[in-house]
Amino acid sequence: MPYVNIKITREGTTPAQKAELIKGTTELLARVLDKDPATTFVVIDEVGLEDWGVGGLPVAEYRKMQD
Repeated sequence: MPYVNIKITREGTTPAQKAELIKGTTELLARVLDKDPATTFVVIDEVGLEDWGVGGLPVAEYRKMQD
C-alpha cells in the first residue's frame, strides 16, 4: 500500500494540475513497482512560501538571489 506525499509551494496550482500529479504518480508506481492503483495513496500538501526554505533562506529570498 504505497503512500506518496507531494509537497509544493502554495502558488496557484490548479485542481487539474493536482489531478495530473496524482494520476502520474499512481501510474509510475504501477509501472515501475507493480503496485495496485486501488491501494496507492497520493497526498498533496501546499506549503506557504514563508514556511518553505532552501539554502538556509525562505524560498522567496532564495529565488531573488537566483535572478
